[in-house]
Amino acid sequence: MLAAYACDPAATRGRRFAEQAAPTRTDFQRDRDRIVHSTAFRRLVYKTQVFLNHEGDLFRTRLTHSLEVAQLARSMARTLQLNEDLVEAIALAHDLGHTPFGHAGQDELNDCMRQRQRGGFEHNLQSLRVVDELEERYPQYNGLNLCFETREGILKHCSPADARRLEAVEPGGVGQRFLVRLQPSLEAQLCNLADEIAYNAHDIDDGVRSGLITLSQLEGVDLFQRFRESAEAEHPSLTSPKSSRRLMYETIRRMLSAQVYDVIAATQSAIEQAHIASYDDVRRAGPLVQFGRDMQQASSALKSFLFRHLYRHPQVMQTTQQAKIMVKELFEAYLAAPNEMQAGFALRANAGECQGPSDAADAVRARVVSDYLAGMTDRFAAREHARLTGKQLLL
Repeated sequence: MLAAYACDPAATRGRRFAEQAAPTRTDFQRDRDRIVHSTAFRRLVYKTQVFLNHEGDLFRTRLTHSLEVAQLARSMARTLQLNEDLVEAIALAHDLGHTPFGHAGQDELNDCMRQRQRGGFEHNLQSLRVVDELEERYPQYNGLNLCFETREGILKHCSPADARRLEAVEPGGVGQRFLVRLQPSLEAQLCNLADEIAYNAHDIDDGVRSGLITLSQLEGVDLFQRFRESAEAEHPSLTSPKSSRRLMYETIRRMLSAQVYDVIAATQSAIEQAHIASYDDVRRAGPLVQFGRDMQQASSALKSFLFRHLYRHPQVMQTTQQAKIMVKELFEAYLAAPNEMQAGFALRANAGECQGPSDAADAVRARVVSDYLAGMTDRFAAREHARLTGKQLLL
């Protein structure tokens, strides 16, 4: 049973293009299914989480990360009596706009666009662009034509300038809340925090598997060490060196459970204290889905540890720099020769030249190149870079 403040699919604010309701599925279930069957979702299997796709078969990708976020978010949503289908749809779609090579690719593509004064690049906006415009599956419209609530949940960050641009195109749409300072649904807030829980925990696993961080280094991280100690106390066999992987898995499992229970308790308390009784109350309140104070501090300390010892590890930084070079050189190559892109993108890029002054045409071309690059998988981007430049940086 849904809480009174949960998103009710029967009360959805609808789709940009009206459609007849499905006979056996709610609108949010339909959104989830469209996302799962999309081309952009399949591409996530070959997009970087932390380690590049060619570095190992068992490291997490954007796809496995999205599935883990969805699992955590659904578990919490059920207890909080929120809409699990909407939570799952948002979680599965939240990274659809991510570039190849993870945040390195995003940062470099943003720099390329900003240097040409083309508004930059941001993966949350690109995820919305994917589901609104870039997917080509239906004869009636571009995109997936998702419900307002799903689209708003996907767009978890947005600058005032970008929000104004969105509002100009879609008055009262998904950009409005950033201008009038309203909160998104509890389902959207929950996915945002589930994302943080998932990548903090699972980046430990990938970091240890890679050899870039060790269990002994993690002894200084309270959120990890306290659950390691409890696991060893309950299962003394885990102290054996041959059980180190079992120890790590059990520690991460306990750590995840504790964070999930903490979010549920802290969020229930926040809802009660704010006297939330409806969906409209949620939008007018401050952020409600949250950690308790102690868990927030522990989570922040873990995040800082991972930043220093994993994300800024020299080996990661070396591959990151190579990835940035590839994105920059691909952007410049396609901008200079748009016919090197696949036919549909080349057609869009060249069509801009017929739409007015050269500056407007350049803007169209840059955005098309950005769309094309952002949609690439790691390995396709590496092959394209080798084809166009003759260099083999990450193959």
